[in-house]
Parts: sequence; C-alpha cells; structure tokens
Amino acid sequence: MPDTLTPDTLTKVAYQTFQQGKQVFGFAHKMLSTRILNTVSPKERNEPNPLTPEMIKSIQPRIDALLQADWQDAEDGVYPKWALFENRWDDFFRYYPELCLDLPGIWERANGKRYQEFSAGIETAGYPDYYVQNFHHQTDGYFSDTSANLYDLQVEVLFNGTADPMRRRILAPLKQHLNAMQPTVSVTPQPLKVLDIACGTGNSLKLINQSMPKAALYGVDLSPAYLRKANENLSGVKGIPAQLVQANGEALPFVDEFFEATTSTFLFHELPAEARQNVINEAARVTKPGGIFVICDSVQKIDTPELEPMMENFPAIFHEPYYQHYISDDLVARLETAGFTEVRTFNHFMSKYWVALKPAA
Repeated sequence: MPDTLTPDTLTKVAYQTFQQGKQVFGFAHKMLSTRILNTVSPKERNEPNPLTPEMIKSIQPRIDALLQADWQDAEDGVYPKWALFENRWDDFFRYYPELCLDLPGIWERANGKRYQEFSAGIETAGYPDYYVQNFHHQTDGYFSDTSANLYDLQVEVLFNGTADPMRRRILAPLKQHLNAMQPTVSVTPQPLKVLDIACGTGNSLKLINQSMPKAALYGVDLSPAYLRKANENLSGVKGIPAQLVQANGEALPFVDEFFEATTSTFLFHELPAEARQNVINEAARVTKPGGIFVICDSVQKIDTPELEPMMENFPAIFHEPYYQHYISDDLVARLETAGFTEVRTFNHFMSKYWVALKPAA
C-alpha cells in the first residue's frame, strides 16, 4: 500500500477488492454446488483431468495480469473507470436463486448425456443443426427467455467474475483503429458503425458503447430470446440506440463494406469448422476496406500448452461439441483466407484475441 493515498489509488484498491469478491464468490459457488450435487446425485461427476496444485497456483497470476491490464486500459482512457464497477445487481438478486434451482436439472441432463432437450413450446425448426444443442447443458440451450436471463450470471460464476475484463480486451485495439479512421464525408454526419456478430445478451455492445459512445452499434444473433435480453440490457446506452437483428453470422443481412469494425466474442468455439470459416468470410464481406475485425474467444493449445488439461476438461464437463477442434484450429489462416491481413494475436487469462485488418482499397 503506498504511503500517500490518492483518489486514483483508492479507486484501484476498490476495483481490486470488487474483483476479489467476485473471485471468492465464483470459487465458493462452484465448490459448494459440486459437493452438494455429487452427494445427492446417484452418479458423481468428476473432471477427467483433475487439476494439480501447480496448475491451480498458476491460475491466480493470470487473473492478476488480466485485472492489471483492465485497470491500465481504464487509466489510459480506453473506457471510463466507473465502467469497471458496473454490475447488474437487480439481475443478480432476481436470478441467482433461479440459477441455483436450475442446477439439478443441468446435472441430470449432463449425467444422462441429453444434449438436445428443450421445454415444451420451444421451436427449433429452421436453425442450423449445430446450434440446436444444450450448450453447457443449460436449460433450453439458447432458445428461451429463462436461458437468456440466467446466462450472464452463469458465465460470471464460471469465470470467477472475469468475464467482462476478458471482453474489454477487445476495446483498446478497436478504439485505437477507429480513432485513426477518416470519417465518411456525407451531407449529414455519419457515425462509425460497429457490428457484433453473435451479440447474445449485448454485453460486448454495452462495453463498446462505454468506450465509444458516438459509435453506431449493430448486433446480430440467432436467438430471439437473447436479443430480447440484449434490448433490455442496452436500453440505457448513450448516443444512437443499438440496432439488433435476428440473423445467422454465416449469412449477414447487410450490404458489402458497411461497417468500419466487426467484432465477435466467445462465438467460434461453439461453431463447427465450416461455419467458423463462413462467419469470418461474412465479417470480411461487410467490413469496409481499411476496417478492423476483433475476435475474443477461448485460449488454444498452441499458446498455452500448460493449460491443455483444463481445455480438455471443458468439453467433458460442459457440453461443447466443437471445442476440441477449435483449440487446435488455425484462425489466423482462416482470417487470411477471407482476405484479412496484419493479423496479430494475444492472450489474457483463459481468452485469446485476434486483431485483423481489411486492406484499404
């Protein structure tokens, strides 16, 4: 602790304390729920690769480095510091009891290897086969309002409160590139347009708005339920209201070269290989020359082989049928095949990032 406590120092300490509280809550929830369910369930679930003490010890420095990067970007003005403390407490208190009550159903579905089980009235016709899944064994997959209401809380618990810090790592390269782009000359002012592919409940769009409130936000997702939740979450955005469209990322409903930037967060590990390439091709099509495509997704074997046991646990514990192929897939080659150039990658905690440019005309 420094001798002189400045307001900035106190804010950083508050942020660190806030994040530590999230970590403790996430670890405690998972440990207690697993013990209780293993006790009452006739079939115990265990990780195929139990984590060693050395591996567990290696996780905390990675979290610390992520949170330091998160704070530093706020210090550098990539986004305001108040954004670091945003938390939807109303959703937490409203849906955490429901999340706990949903756990036995998830447990039974996982033990029974029931991967395509949906509530009565759920319509799955017309969706890609790869999408009609109970990803993470979650109730109704991505098809119901219940799933949409619980999703963000489930992800926060899974990543011990680091989901938003990982998502925010797309913002620095995105903002730096867009700030350098020349505005479109027109009769009326034309804001820079950013498309988030598979926007889900709108988390990434909300973070982009906090960083770049003048940007026009667009989001596409296959799930009407998740788009309804995104509309709710984005109701207070500054500037131009977000435009949300139900669509498949493999066939985006936009004209060529429409967006200055495209993004995608935690999508590609849930796609089969062909669909991954199709989405990247579509991102290239709708991005303007000189524009940027930023991806955030799971770490891969090539970058962090020491975490390979954890990566192998993930599809075994959570239903992730395309993850095993994803962690060895070469997304740089896929981006270059689609026409992107100057692709660079970096990692934070359990996430990996690709920053790709579309050559200027």
